[in-house]
Amino acid sequence: MSGVLVDSDILIEVLRGRKLEFARLWADTVAANEPLFYSPVTLAEIRHGMRGREREATERVFSSMLSIPIEIEIGARAGDYLRAFHASHAIELGDALIAATASVHHLDLWTQNRKHFPMKDVQFFTK
Repeated sequence: MSGVLVDSDILIEVLRGRKLEFARLWADTVAANEPLFYSPVTLAEIRHGMRGREREATERVFSSMLSIPIEIEIGARAGDYLRAFHASHAIELGDALIAATASVHHLDLWTQNRKHFPMKDVQFFTK
């Protein structure tokens, strides 16, 4: 599979319009027909912090993306990441699941928080 797995921090910036370069990069990625994916973890994180007035825009953004379910291989790899990196990098379950999703499905991860993803098999989205 090819495409971009979008992390919560990027979606927050896009939805709240705080960084115009992210909005431009988002539009360029869509225009290039590069699929944008999200994890159910990201959906949960965004909905948790969503303001009431942001509901419609948030639903519109998620409906334009593709969800990748958390499956056995992702859960197993996330557990391996937690075992390897929790103590040294304070990796949490959500980030481990997102990293595992990117790794298992060979997607580039678009995030501002690269320090949360020390895994060598995770490729980052850069343009």
